[in-house]
Amino acid sequence: MKKFDKERLLLAVAGPVIALAVAFVLSAIVLLASGKSPFEPFALMFEQLGFSDIQVLIINQASMYYIAALAVAIGFRMNLFNIGVDGQYQLGAMMAAVVGAHVNLPAALQVPLLLLTAVLTGAFWSGIAGVLKVTRGVSEVVATIMLNAIATSVIAYMWLPNVFGVKAGNNNTTGEMSESGWIPGISLGDAGEIYGLVLLAVLLGIGYWIVLNRTRFGFDLRASGASTTAAAASGVDPKRMVLTAMLISGGIAGLAGLPILLGDSHTYDLNFPTGIGFLGIGIALLGRNSPVGIAFAALLWAWLDKASPELDFHGYDKEIAVIMQGLIVLSVVVSYEAVREWGLRRQQRRVGAELAAGHVLGAQNTKEVAGR
Repeated sequence: MKKFDKERLLLAVAGPVIALAVAFVLSAIVLLASGKSPFEPFALMFEQLGFSDIQVLIINQASMYYIAALAVAIGFRMNLFNIGVDGQYQLGAMMAAVVGAHVNLPAALQVPLLLLTAVLTGAFWSGIAGVLKVTRGVSEVVATIMLNAIATSVIAYMWLPNVFGVKAGNNNTTGEMSESGWIPGISLGDAGEIYGLVLLAVLLGIGYWIVLNRTRFGFDLRASGASTTAAAASGVDPKRMVLTAMLISGGIAGLAGLPILLGDSHTYDLNFPTGIGFLGIGIALLGRNSPVGIAFAALLWAWLDKASPELDFHGYDKEIAVIMQGLIVLSVVVSYEAVREWGLRRQQRRVGAELAAGHVLGAQNTKEVAGR
């Protein structure tokens, strides 16, 4: 491996490693300050990795985190902050649940219909922010935050019994979906069942990498994110790329809730997971918008979620996992900036050394010519 490639790999890995190390240390300090052991909680959570049922829970949860983080990462690569992934995936899941409860087609048609419903719903919701940005200059951050609030109200409206809601005791639901829309999982016996749509998360990750790194569209997307002026000079329409990126981001976000919807709950109710879109932001940051990095970050987040309940049985607050997630996000921002500055200094020193070497070589050549 060339020296330059090694340096690039080092810069790519250094940020996440430093962020995780700092987060662990700060979490230990918080525990120590509260009079608790700074090491036992982490040991207890690491022990959970040895249980097959916890492993299944981690993989299932990570699949949803991964899809949400990919949606955020697409926006990041375009220099857009799609903070509305949370509303987009919830609306996508709600609409898929409603369609699944009122339409009963053969599985070969029902499943694609539900996937398409979720994608189009998420894309439509993010597209509103995209249109506002390219036509009126409205910040996508402000627009998507407001759309998250509106999405919550839309969901509450759709839960009304005279709309699409079905009362189940004190729970609001959309009714059970037709079985033709259920996606069977991978059974692991007593350990449980891995969601079938975990495979969809894998395919989305592969597709994300191919599109961004092996297609003209991916190049235009990255170029527009780096510099809209330079992209426009090369013939790329920045406004079209902004709208396209928002639509794709929202479309993928719409799929984030489907692993559990089609693989387990089969209805959208008050117990449906919320907040996945916001967690996707931290996961995308930690994974540096790389499909492989995001996968590891999603597994880490899922492990913190699923292993932390064990702490309650040993006198520790499981919220230590939430504290650690927050510290990771803060540490990521600081460590990435520090690594970036370090990389720039190394690059400047290398360029300076090459220029100095070129100057010396030129002087030697001049002496040789003069001596002839």
